[in-house]
Amino acid sequence: MTHNDKEVELIQLEVLDKPKKKKEKVVAELQDLLRYERDYWESGFEHIAGIDEVGRGCLFGDVVAAAVILPRDLILEGVNDSKKLSEKKRDMLFELIMEKAISVGVGFADAKEIDHLNIKQATRLAMKRAVEGLGVRPDYLFVDAEKVDVTIPQMSIIKGDANSQSIAAASIIAKVTRDRLCKEEWETLYPDYGLSIHKGYATKFHREQIMALGATPMHRLSFLGNLLGEQQTLF
Repeated sequence: MTHNDKEVELIQLEVLDKPKKKKEKVVAELQDLLRYERDYWESGFEHIAGIDEVGRGCLFGDVVAAAVILPRDLILEGVNDSKKLSEKKRDMLFELIMEKAISVGVGFADAKEIDHLNIKQATRLAMKRAVEGLGVRPDYLFVDAEKVDVTIPQMSIIKGDANSQSIAAASIIAKVTRDRLCKEEWETLYPDYGLSIHKGYATKFHREQIMALGATPMHRLSFLGNLLGEQQTLF
């Protein structure tokens, strides 16, 4: 039995205590998340990197991207679009992905870069930095609904985090990385804005604090134009 065979068996053992039909459905869904990967592995692309980002719609902080290369045929039960997972499950899977991955890269684009470039181009920049941060050069890239400015061949997959295990793994790494920054480093820097709770998104409390205290150097000024114009409606 190969190393990868052992990994697949271990993952399947986790669902053996479930009813037979449900177990078969879970295993089928896990296999389905590798359909893109299997096609490209069989075509000779050994190291496939999934790429995704988080924080695109926030008022505050960096957009964070991750690139993840997983071993061939490794199945990680529970890996899915990070938005569909609880914080506890994301944290657990983050550690598992970091342990099992061949390589993980994380890239950032800060508020100034977002304001200067626009959010789409800044997102692509963060993705490029994530790819460049990999310790192993990928043979192919699966990107969640975007294009990365590198010479490596790639495919943009709509709703990639729900259709590719590699992209789903990247979404978890990016989400947990950014959430931890919000709860720890950024919350310490700006404790009055509630970053640990809303993670920089445009909640009512966050908007009220911006109006009361002003924008920080980490707020995206290009995102605040409408908010500043709506000052009278906030109170």
